[in-house]
Amino acid sequence: MSSSIFDLKGDVAVVIGATGVLGGALADGLAAAGAAVAVLGRNAQRGEARVQAIRAAGGTADFFAADATDKASLHDAHEAVAEVLGAPAILINAAGGNDPKVTVTADRPFEKITAEDWRANFDLNLVGGVLLPCQEFGPAMCERGRGSIINIASVSAHIPLSRVVAYSASKAAVLSLTSFLAREWAANGVRVNSITPGFFPAEQNARLLFNEDGSPSARTQAIWGHTPMKRFGDSKELVGACVFLAAHMASSFVTGADIVVDGGYLAQTI
Repeated sequence: MSSSIFDLKGDVAVVIGATGVLGGALADGLAAAGAAVAVLGRNAQRGEARVQAIRAAGGTADFFAADATDKASLHDAHEAVAEVLGAPAILINAAGGNDPKVTVTADRPFEKITAEDWRANFDLNLVGGVLLPCQEFGPAMCERGRGSIINIASVSAHIPLSRVVAYSASKAAVLSLTSFLAREWAANGVRVNSITPGFFPAEQNARLLFNEDGSPSARTQAIWGHTPMKRFGDSKELVGACVFLAAHMASSFVTGADIVVDGGYLAQTI
């Protein structure tokens, strides 16, 4: 089968959260496949650095300031992307993270987590992470009759992890919303899928995975013990799944799916 089915030339891809580690790797991968990439995020310095890296590799990219939790900000960014790069055909929702205030610890058991902090985590991962971006970009894709939306979930959406209870619950909600939108927009030619990463070291989880001296934490040892491949993933290992779901020819009959990239973590029992 020809590799041309994964060609994204002529497509505009919006990557929200491309200023982070995983989102940045996805932006790089989409650009390498030929897409013109709109790097969206709040940190202009990181955004411009990502754009320059993509351009240095021969790709096309521009940075657009946007706050995923603010609908007006997303609308302004959408208009700017359409004017500079063209109408988006691909949307990657990679913004999100775990707020330390809703991490269960010995000093802060589950019953001490406030409703306000819980809502803030859902605002970050569900409302800003998926809901508002899909509301902004999805209808325009439906009008054009073609689009691919890819939401980034987590293995903790399938098997809730200890300590990060609000994060796990919010990512489970991401999977549910993905399925709903896949059903709602399928007749309009818009596919909505998700990618479930396993454990990929990034800024948001570094404090849980590594000690101050850089050595693996007890939690890391437990994760490796539960992962058949006995290691963390590299952010570049998410690119293949992303390009597959983004490419219309490669995945034209795929919607409502969740592709797990976890080194076998969810397959492990005893």
